[in-house]
Amino acid sequence: MKVFLSNQGNLRNFKSFTESLDLSRPNELKISTHDKWVTVHPANLVLVAALAIKIGKKNTEITGKVPETGRYLDRMGLYNLTKTPSPFIYQKKEEAGRFVPIKIIKNSQDQSRFITDMVPLLHLSEKNATVVRYIIGELVRNVLEHSLAEDGAIVAAQYYKKTNRVSIGICDTGIGIWKSMWNYWRPKTDIDAIKLALTPGITGTTRKEGGTAENAGAGLFFIKSIAKITRNYFVIYSGRA
Repeated sequence: MKVFLSNQGNLRNFKSFTESLDLSRPNELKISTHDKWVTVHPANLVLVAALAIKIGKKNTEITGKVPETGRYLDRMGLYNLTKTPSPFIYQKKEEAGRFVPIKIIKNSQDQSRFITDMVPLLHLSEKNATVVRYIIGELVRNVLEHSLAEDGAIVAAQYYKKTNRVSIGICDTGIGIWKSMWNYWRPKTDIDAIKLALTPGITGTTRKEGGTAENAGAGLFFIKSIAKITRNYFVIYSGRA
């Protein structure tokens, strides 16, 4: 597989990023970058990290010339997932309040620690911080409860001071939404499965509308609604959709 990290790695270009992935030769992963400037959204970062974790460190490398801005990849922990030694020497700044590097969440304890690490990032009132903590918790819980991913949820976050914005990426290498929904809802395509996942009262754990006491099927719907009301971005990719 081959991944190219460009100088336009923001969320509005995420579709072109995924379409540029070369998934041939699935037993190896080669990561290359733009030779002058690298911009990486946490969503791009966790997707690459998830592939690297799945393939294994000995089969993953970062190739070619990586510009100085590529040290962000080192600070966020991507080099640690590859066999390529980091070429960057620099004084590492305290991450608290600025970013949360790539982390693997496999259980509720890991999830709690990640949310605790996120709190200094938020720079928000307690009311707004509570909303963001809910969003993070719900997205991670979805992975842990529905994806059947052996590697858990791979997460990262970044705070952008100039725009007072927090960007979060969460990825897994599990069964995907379509397969998670198949037993009870029989979606025809990946996009149908995503639409079901965003429908209130629909969950992959029961055919009963309204879900169960443990899974009401409202989490992703609430997150989508919060994003829409606050005019923020919320993107889901699963399978081919």
